[in-house]
Amino acid sequence: MEQNKYSLVIVGFGGMGSYHVQLIEPCERLAVTGVYDVVDYRLELGAAKGFKTYDSLEAVLSDETVDVVLIATPNDVHKDIAIRALTAGKHVICEKPVTVDSADLSDILEVAKETDRVFMVHQNRRWDEDFLIIQDLIEKKKIGEVFHLESRVQGANGIPGDWRQLKAYGGGMLLDWGVHLLDQLLLLTGSKIDSVTAELSTILGTEVDDGFTSFIRFKDGLTAVIEVGTTNFIKLPRWYVKGTEGTAIIRDWDLSGEIVVNNPDVAKVEPKPIQAGQGLTKTMAPPSEESTLRLPIEKAQSTKQSFYDNFVSVIEGKSEPLVKNEEVHRVLRLIETIFEAAEKRAVLKDLEL
Repeated sequence: MEQNKYSLVIVGFGGMGSYHVQLIEPCERLAVTGVYDVVDYRLELGAAKGFKTYDSLEAVLSDETVDVVLIATPNDVHKDIAIRALTAGKHVICEKPVTVDSADLSDILEVAKETDRVFMVHQNRRWDEDFLIIQDLIEKKKIGEVFHLESRVQGANGIPGDWRQLKAYGGGMLLDWGVHLLDQLLLLTGSKIDSVTAELSTILGTEVDDGFTSFIRFKDGLTAVIEVGTTNFIKLPRWYVKGTEGTAIIRDWDLSGEIVVNNPDVAKVEPKPIQAGQGLTKTMAPPSEESTLRLPIEKAQSTKQSFYDNFVSVIEGKSEPLVKNEEVHRVLRLIETIFEAAEKRAVLKDLEL
């Protein structure tokens, strides 16, 4: 450590690896000092930014001035790099998904314990504004007791044309985006999971899934639809949440949306029939204007540390990790369950999740 900053080297200086540079910059106790990549032009990009470049992973790990290794490589090599870095005495930050299966993560954590090094996974979507709003809404019961939620990310650009299309590298949308949405979901309830069913999409013809839909039921009665799509020219809302006293919708990352709740000052009125297609319906008639309140989506007030500030605090024994490894392990086990449910075309029950 120099000038009270931990020296960090990024292993894998592609899109996400290079993005970490600007994410780390506000952290006063971490400094990106070097990069390593197997692709020469990425090393040239790192050198152009003023970073030391390494010609091998061994060179990174043998450099005694390096305190932290950040892994931003394809998913299949996370385990090997992490174990080697921990064994070399480095603290480790790893991109998600941390590994392609939960057993590999268990192996990493055993080494982290043996070497007394900090290992944390960059589950950055825990800091997304839309998620924090939904988390706050549920905790404060703004729409009563939430009994159903739907969380989606959708686009029409297919899978990126790189290793994410290849099974051997840990590609596919369940591992790429599903790991985020499932991580968020499990933070929204303290309940165990009762059952899981799922369908994987392979409409684009790649060897990995180009999307998925999973229906998850929790033991406390909460149900959830989690969906990722790369063939959606018209997107469904990012969040749709139903509670006993109202409904909330967030349409996209721009936070457009609204909350509609019962008006406690107005007695419930029998709805009037409306014309619906070729018939009449009272059941599907909207509630009267005076019986509901429409509220705007407001940003949640959050005081939690940034991921990187928290990482430093954990190294120094001042804080608990905001991304706990047991939480990450549970997400991986849920992903494995979704793969299994899709393959068997079954509703999986009696889960230890």
